[in-house]
Order: sequence, then C-alpha cells, then structure tokens
Amino acid sequence: MLWIIGIGINGYMGISTDAIEVLKKCDRIYLERFTSPVSEDDIRGLNALIEKNDRVNEFIIPVQRWFVEDGREIIEQSQFKNIALLTYGDPLIATTFTELLVRAVKRSIRVKIIHAASGIISLIGESGLHIYKFGRMVTMMSGFQSYISVYNTVFNNLLAGNHTLVLTEYSNNNNSNSVFFLDPKYFFDKMLQAEEDTKYGAFSQETFAIVGSRIGTEDQRIESGKIKSLLNRDYGIGPHSIIVTASLHFTEIDAVKSLTINLDEPLNNTQRVRNLSVNMIEKYAPKAKEEINRIKSEIEAREHTSITNGWSEILDNARYYIDDAERFMNQEKFELGILSMGYAEGLIDALHMQKKKIL
Repeated sequence: MLWIIGIGINGYMGISTDAIEVLKKCDRIYLERFTSPVSEDDIRGLNALIEKNDRVNEFIIPVQRWFVEDGREIIEQSQFKNIALLTYGDPLIATTFTELLVRAVKRSIRVKIIHAASGIISLIGESGLHIYKFGRMVTMMSGFQSYISVYNTVFNNLLAGNHTLVLTEYSNNNNSNSVFFLDPKYFFDKMLQAEEDTKYGAFSQETFAIVGSRIGTEDQRIESGKIKSLLNRDYGIGPHSIIVTASLHFTEIDAVKSLTINLDEPLNNTQRVRNLSVNMIEKYAPKAKEEINRIKSEIEAREHTSITNGWSEILDNARYYIDDAERFMNQEKFELGILSMGYAEGLIDALHMQKKKIL
C-alpha cells in the first residue's frame, strides 16, 4: 500500500496525529525535499514523533526529484509493503505527486492520501485576497527566458481581471547540502525587462504586488506595494512567492492594508494593460484608412478613367471591413475584429498589385 502524506507548512509540527499513526506502521518512509525545504531538524522531529530515533537512516529517507518522478521503486515496493511518501504542504498540489498517484492506481495498488495545509492557499488567505479571483498560477525559474512565459501569464490573467500567483524557483542539492531560493527582485527585474521588450502594459514600476516569504514559519513575512518600493526590500531566505493583483474588491484593499506590511496604496493593475487585438486594430485601422484615401486620389487623378471600373466598390468594401473591425473591438469580439482587419488589408494589397499592372 502507498500512503502520500502532507506534512503541512509548519515543519514537523504541522503533521497530523492521523499521519503519525500511519507512519508508525509503514515499512519505509520517503521524504521529498524538492517542492520546498524540509530541514534536518524537521527530519529528526518527524523521526521522534514516530518513535524511530535509532533507525533514522532506514525509515526516513530524503529523496530527490528524479526518484519521485521516476517512481518505479516506490510503486514496486508498494505492491508488497506499506510505503509512505512525505511531501511538503498538501500532497496533491504538485503535479508530480498526482502523476505518481495515477500510476499507482493503474497498477491496482491501494493508495491513501492524507491532506495538510498548503502554502499556496495559506498565502492567498493571509494576504486577504479572494481565492476565486485568481487565474493561472506560474513558476518563475532562473533558466533561459523563463520570464517570457511568466510575463505572458501575468498579462493574460490581467486581461481576464484575475490575480496571478507566481511561485519562485527552489532547489536543494542533497549531495552538496546547498539550497537555492530565487529572490523576488530577480522576478521584478525580469518582468520589467519583458515589459520593455513587449510594451503590453502588464508590468511597470507602478505595478502593485504582494511578496510572501517563508509562509507558515515563525518568521513569515508578507509585504505589499508598488514594484519601485518592493525592489528596495531585503526578503531574506525563501521560499518566496509573489502575487500580481488585478482589480481589487474594497474588502481586498482593506485586508491587504491591514494584514500585510503595506508600503503603497493598493491599485488596479488592469487599467494599463491592453488587449493585443485592440492594440493592433488601433494601430492599423488609421493607416489602412489613409491608404484607401491615397489610392482613391491617385486613381481619380489618372486620365485612364476606365481602370477605375470596380475599384471604387473594392475600396468601399475595404473601408466597411475596417468599420466592422472597430465595431467588433468595441463589442470585445476581438477575434472577429482581427479577421475583419485582415480582410481589409488583403483588399488593399490586392489593389496595389493590380495597380502596378495597369498604371
């Protein structure tokens, strides 16, 4: 049998009494340390709770990501023994553990889940935001161009009026005992760089955000403010998470100002972000209208009036498509707006090609 057990966010003291009783009966206990840090003190504390102090190496076995993602050893052992996998927070927040659960069930292995507090849900709750206003969650990594995907997620969430929870990279090298936490300032710098490249209006020095550090620990800290203020803060060791807020309900504003270390007045980050389709139509529609007028004037100035037969109708249709694009934009039917603008541009390009042949 396989037990997947969350230890919560308060170290070994966060584990439930139900989980302790289960662990006492397990033949082997694996402990993952790759989703968030679990200290040696916590391992000793867990070992003491399950009364296996003299057999720590045999029963509490820290494992790296590859071991859990591979999963074969865990699954094979679970067919004949009682195996436990201890996870930080709630076990089914991370997709790695859900995938292991599915594989075990497909092998007809009995699996039980013991849930616990989640740092993700805890941060949202302690910052005072409404959980149903959150959009897609994303993780900021230090790898090459990871920030582009993160920026696009923030942008799309803001367009939908949703807050964005950004988790930050954490890694624990068991071989060298080195721990890495990505600093929130790295996230801010990369988002400002992405904004400079795209100019979508999703991020700036004036953007309001919330930074949560070490949620669930004795020295947890939650700070909020504009990016220009948050860039100057020392966040200490991680793990860290950032929330880029969208529009805020008045109860959220009150909560953020009361429950966090608030540096600036909360504001609506959606006011500066623009839909890409709107930007494109606003950019190209005036140019297309100008080109239609220029072609019409050029043709009318020619002596060969016979070549204008049918051209006026095509130019009118191009203008109608532009009008349709602007109307669809105002109705927030963005796909239809872009389609109509494309038809208009196509007619204009066709006239240019025909004009070269005749004039």
